[in-house]
Parts: sequence; structure tokens; C-alpha cells
Amino acid sequence: QVRLVESGGGLVQPGGSLRLSCTTSRRLFEISTMGWYRQVPGNEREVVADISTGGTTYYVDSVKGRFTISRDNAKNTVYLQMNSLKLEDTGVYYCKAGGRWSVGAWGQGTQITVSS
Repeated sequence: QVRLVESGGGLVQPGGSLRLSCTTSRRLFEISTMGWYRQVPGNEREVVADISTGGTTYYVDSVKGRFTISRDNAKNTVYLQMNSLKLEDTGVYYCKAGGRWSVGAWGQGTQITVSS
């Protein structure tokens, strides 16, 4: 059974920072684009950022310049460094192994709340 284990969510004030981590098996990690997605109640899950096996990154416009996605191949881990957090960044963040248009494999989700 494929497992993606996420960590790093929580409550933060506007302007603050958080770092999310997601670890999976080496076998899956080595062949997968890894991504972070966000879902808020009433909305569809949307891609926030992803990174290919070759290191090519994609960011949704709303997070460009504030979020950085990276992958550590030695640790089978993908990170999402989130700076200058805004109220609208609030949501459940999911890690995905697989490209944006694939079914992929998903983590359990971690809540991020940006609130003063």
C-alpha cells in the first residue's frame, strides 16, 4: 500500500512561515513528480506547486515568490517552504506523488490555518 506521510501544518499568523514535509517510499519517489495541493471547504483541490524528478518546478500564481518547493532525493522527501503567509493560504494541504493530470497517490492532508 502506497503511503505518503505529511507533517508541518499548524496555526500561523499572517506574514509567518511554515514548512511542510512529505515522505514516501524510495521506489515511488524516484519516478514521481511530487506536488502540494490545497483544498478549502466548498472548493476543488487545487495544485499549489509541484516538482518533477528533474527538478522542474511549477507554482500557482498566488504563491509565486512566497512558496518554494524542493525535493531531497536522499530522504525521499518533498518540502514546501511557505513564507509571507496570507489568510487565503488557509486550507488542507495534500502531498501527491504523480503529475497534475494523473490519478497519483495522496497523503492524508495537513491543516494550515493563517489567522491573527
